[in-house]
Amino acid sequence: MIKKVIQLTIIITAALYCGIASAHGKVSIEEDTCTRRLDDDSMVHMSAYQPQHEPSDQYCTEIPREGNTLLVIDLVDQALRNIPVGIRIVRGTSEVDDETVTYLRPSYHPDGVMRGETSLDKGLYTVFITGEAVPPVHYRYPLRVQMINYANVFRAAMGPLIALLLLTLLGYKLMKSQQAQNWRASRRLR
Repeated sequence: MIKKVIQLTIIITAALYCGIASAHGKVSIEEDTCTRRLDDDSMVHMSAYQPQHEPSDQYCTEIPREGNTLLVIDLVDQALRNIPVGIRIVRGTSEVDDETVTYLRPSYHPDGVMRGETSLDKGLYTVFITGEAVPPVHYRYPLRVQMINYANVFRAAMGPLIALLLLTLLGYKLMKSQQAQNWRASRRLR
């Protein structure tokens, strides 16, 4: 019985930690959470940097601090390099109704890279990337600046919490086993 509980604990803990291993920048572009697609061919990738805080760190939709933020948009789709593409960053979620924080007018990007810098305060923002084509192409990235994402915290805590619960169950089963009871009884007799 104890052997089965130990094996189950190890298997569940390993399975839970396998899903946590992937991170932005370490997966293929098709699987990257910072990639947006309109169809099978039309794809963009966004990276955000805050070199004044962490020079080598790359972010996507969770920006850890307020301040100057450098956005780099890779126009993966070759066709996007042949049309004017622009960026609008709004505080909120509506491109029309919410306050525009930064606007980069549509222009051609033959190298496939768009760069822009903006200053972001704490809060929710949306990055809209629009290509002037027929029909127009439209990508959207939500940004959370210096905000705790409780869903991610909960997901990260679940693995250790389940492992702790399983180890507690294992300890309980061990203490209730006949061998442990015999050992405790022999210790009392001394």
